[in-house]
Amino acid sequence: MEYNGKIEVFSNLRKLEPVRIIEEKVLPGTLVFESLNPFPGYYHETPGSAKMAYLYIALSKHHSLENILRATQQIEAKFEWQFDAGKGFLTIINNTYWVLRLRHFGEYDMVQKIQEAYANQGIELLPKIKKHGDHLANIKIVKFLYLKRVSPQIYIDLKEENHGYFIIPKYLEWKTFEEVTKKVKNNWTGSEFDTASGSFFLDGKLHEFVRVYSAKLSKDYLEGIRALYIEKMK
Repeated sequence: MEYNGKIEVFSNLRKLEPVRIIEEKVLPGTLVFESLNPFPGYYHETPGSAKMAYLYIALSKHHSLENILRATQQIEAKFEWQFDAGKGFLTIINNTYWVLRLRHFGEYDMVQKIQEAYANQGIELLPKIKKHGDHLANIKIVKFLYLKRVSPQIYIDLKEENHGYFIIPKYLEWKTFEEVTKKVKNNWTGSEFDTASGSFFLDGKLHEFVRVYSAKLSKDYLEGIRALYIEKMK
């Protein structure tokens, strides 16, 4: 059977990243985190460029993904901006923040304008708190994925370059996921990659997946990594 169908799925993604609270080029009095390395397992990335930046704008209350998407569409239509936004949760030690995840926003000079536009759409921003510097954050993102299914268990992202996904047979708690990933990387002889865990709903069922980031993505490459994950999960 051939697979090349394009699908859109609602997903959750979990990852662990170092983040920094940024003070410049953001709306004064607001709290914004920047990922210091969005793909910590992949060492060829150069953090610090707007092209690669992932920003997490802290919100004062929970906003549904529906409201985030509605506001995003209004902003893009009015200003002719094209960027990627998702909702999420960012946890540092025992503090959890509702966040708006911002990606592909152009230049850093646009961030304050985008914040103001969301505030005008009723998305409430969290006032700045007494927290500074770098932190290790557990991040969960809720968003839609636009995928091409290339085999029963393998998917390629149609919007995000170098992103691929494969299905695994069961849910892994984060600590277990990290342990399995370490075993996989210790036994992998191909080019390096970064991973995160997640799930999406498709065909009436919740599927657990591993997100892979690599410039070497291919069906065979992802199937090779998946085979190791299946082996090390046992």
